[in-house]
Amino acid sequence: MEIFDYDNVLLLPRKCRVESRSECDAGVELGGRTFRLPVVPANMKTVVDESICTWMAQNGYFYVMHRFDLDNVQFVRDMHAKGCYASISLGVKQPDYDTVDQLAAAGITPEYVTIDIAHGHADSVKNMIDYLKSKLPTAFVIAGNVATPEAVIDLENWGADATKVGVGPGKVCITKLKTGFGTGGWQLSALKWCARVATKPIIADGGIRSHGDIAKSIRFGASMVMIGSLFAGHEESPGNTVEVDGALFKEYYGSASDFNKGEYKHVEGKRILEPIKGKLAGTLVEMEQDVQSSISYAGGKKLMDIRKVNYVILGGDNAGEHLLM
Repeated sequence: MEIFDYDNVLLLPRKCRVESRSECDAGVELGGRTFRLPVVPANMKTVVDESICTWMAQNGYFYVMHRFDLDNVQFVRDMHAKGCYASISLGVKQPDYDTVDQLAAAGITPEYVTIDIAHGHADSVKNMIDYLKSKLPTAFVIAGNVATPEAVIDLENWGADATKVGVGPGKVCITKLKTGFGTGGWQLSALKWCARVATKPIIADGGIRSHGDIAKSIRFGASMVMIGSLFAGHEESPGNTVEVDGALFKEYYGSASDFNKGEYKHVEGKRILEPIKGKLAGTLVEMEQDVQSSISYAGGKKLMDIRKVNYVILGGDNAGEHLLM
């Protein structure tokens, strides 16, 4: 099996078919809605809050709200009151089941529910999918996180409408160091491996360091890409602002960090400082333009045309050109 990651793969251009990159459509469909970009900010406390989620929903982007210190039922009510779709996160503990019961009793259903735990290939996830499908049958259920084809097959068979692939490749994730497990350092080939068996959308989660990595994720099977560090550190970002030697930074920490948990127990995340990047809207416009450029280099007009290109692996035992022909 080939082992590679974002930094040692390059996609190969095909003949351009557009007069202008702006003709290319970077949009993607997920759960019956079309979004302007195949990217979603990570559902982390230092990346998204209710105001960011509202803005993204109103402007044609996908979001997933985090699940920490949050009244999910009230959040869904608020989003629906604003005329927005609701996209929430749940764990697999009793309070999460209670949330599902409260939503069902109130007769309100979030359009998207992400079951979000560090090791998503688990009976606890199967049980939560079953419960969601029985109580909120119209919700689009995303489940994860997983790292193997076996896990993707199981989650799809259990009823997940999409799977989230990536265990520990994030910038503030230390799963690899703490446990010896994960996709850190080979996330892109793990994505390729999982996509071979998937029949439903995959959300690639973690390891994105530049906008070109979005195109690489699409090429190897992702429908959507979850991004943390590139979305952290904006003026609107909920992390605390910190000044270091006259420069401004925003806190960014993993959901499994002691900063988020409030205690040092089963810690698999850390805290870093991200330089403040300006407005989130500016980054999203730049991302869209870069994805449009990627589509034009792929010789296409639509996002999934990126899947048709050949690629090279740079250096190492797997180096070489990989052709579709």
